[in-house]
Amino acid sequence: MRSIRESFLVAPPTGARIRTRLRPTADDEDVLRAVGDHLGRLASADLAMRCRLGRGTTQRTARKRALTAQSTSRWAGSITRTSNDQWERALANLADHRIGLRRATDIIASRVAVPIGSRHGRVRGYASATERTAKQRRLQHLNAEMVGVEKRLTVASVSVCRGGVRLAKQRHSLDKAGIPEEHWRDCWHAARWFLTADGDARYPLGNGTIQVHPEQNWLELRLPAPLEHLANRPRGRYRLANPVFFSHRRDEWAAQVTSGAVRYDISLDTAKRRWYLDASWRINSVQAPSLEELRQQRLLGVDLNADHLACWPLDNSGNPIGQPHTIPLQLYGLSGSTRDGRLRSAVANLVRLASSSGCQSIVIENLNFTEVRQIGRETLGRGRRGKRFRSINAGIPTRRFGALVAGMATNKGLWVIAVDPGWTSRWGRRYWQTPLNQTTNSSVTVTGHHAAAAVIARRGLGLGARRRPGMTGHDRRIVAGELPARPDHQRPGGEEPGPPAGQRAAVEPCKTRVGERTWPGDQAVQDRSGPPGGHPPPDRQGTVG
Repeated sequence: MRSIRESFLVAPPTGARIRTRLRPTADDEDVLRAVGDHLGRLASADLAMRCRLGRGTTQRTARKRALTAQSTSRWAGSITRTSNDQWERALANLADHRIGLRRATDIIASRVAVPIGSRHGRVRGYASATERTAKQRRLQHLNAEMVGVEKRLTVASVSVCRGGVRLAKQRHSLDKAGIPEEHWRDCWHAARWFLTADGDARYPLGNGTIQVHPEQNWLELRLPAPLEHLANRPRGRYRLANPVFFSHRRDEWAAQVTSGAVRYDISLDTAKRRWYLDASWRINSVQAPSLEELRQQRLLGVDLNADHLACWPLDNSGNPIGQPHTIPLQLYGLSGSTRDGRLRSAVANLVRLASSSGCQSIVIENLNFTEVRQIGRETLGRGRRGKRFRSINAGIPTRRFGALVAGMATNKGLWVIAVDPGWTSRWGRRYWQTPLNQTTNSSVTVTGHHAAAAVIARRGLGLGARRRPGMTGHDRRIVAGELPARPDHQRPGGEEPGPPAGQRAAVEPCKTRVGERTWPGDQAVQDRSGPPGGHPPPDRQGTVG
């Protein structure tokens, strides 16, 4: 059983990104399409050249000089920078793919080595000869794929599909997807356009290619050299007819425009036929508090599940406060945009709950289902039921959830603590669900996920999952209430034998003998002004000394 990794404070975001909708006229849309298509062809050619160069020098200066003649210097700089980033990301993805192949081949080889229907230690053999034969074939396929990946990594040969591999493969199954060919081509062309302008503080309004005025609300973009005949402003610039407004974080964006650099991205949603403008910029770093400072205040524990968020506030002693909370989160089987909207709404409710509960930090699990996607078919069940279970786990947006919580919490002055996810659900059900059901309002049912949220929050406080040993049960307490605070955040052993969260407290039986007991004296009579004087207490036999 592995050890629990230490908790850490999630770094706040270093940039901001906002979006607004553009409402171009027919002429504006024609110009945007022409610019995006022209720059997209240049970006594809530059990316292909960058992939052919491999490791070593990137030759960015020469590539940029060649692109400048067909566009502008600023457009060429954005294209070459994007190509370099895509090549580096593709190489990192290829290395991650090798790690996944190694994990899959190791676990399949270990199970194939065990006889059918038997078990060797914690490794279980396959159930039937048919399944074992299929796995042997899969192992051969994975080994052959591993050889190819190793060769590509040796020479740094990567391939990048501009527009997305999923959309490219969809072209071969349009009937199954129910998409007309014309619609697919529109999506394909829009995905391969290039309408990204990097910001530069040396230029007016923070950008030399795409500019948005914060007071006059107009948008202008610099046209490439072959398309300057479409300009309606001096110096080869084109201004959209309709005004452009930013509503969310407008003041921050306006301040950045006047003093710093702002990057702009123009995109088209072909399904809704809507144009969008994204603005992004770097934000100033904030001095983060230490974990010890945050552990002196309240915090909110969150358990992320496939269909809801289970939350519970805790005080600095590790005791749950008030009632548990459940935030619905239905994402399975929905489109990407709908999933993102529902996830944002759930995170917004989570941040509001933390603020209203007086919490200064939110504790989440450091989840990563990459290993589930790589070896889940060998470890998470078989058949249709196992496939659905793996699909649900792989569909939980762990990375997106963590990024949204970190960003939205920072905007509200909150901090995010990430903890190890090991055994939080199991220990919550074992040690906390029953006691919390006894002390919580009868109208609220404490589930295992709520108990897991309490364990997650305690782990963020640096405490163990198990409660203090020797605590009286709920039926033996004089007054029902919260567990007493642990002085100075001490960590004595937990109750009952169980997980390796700490050593069990050594409590030896020490029953006092009858002859060594100390008997209390008689109490004073209630109607007298003071205790009785001159009368020694009687002994146990009823005689007066």
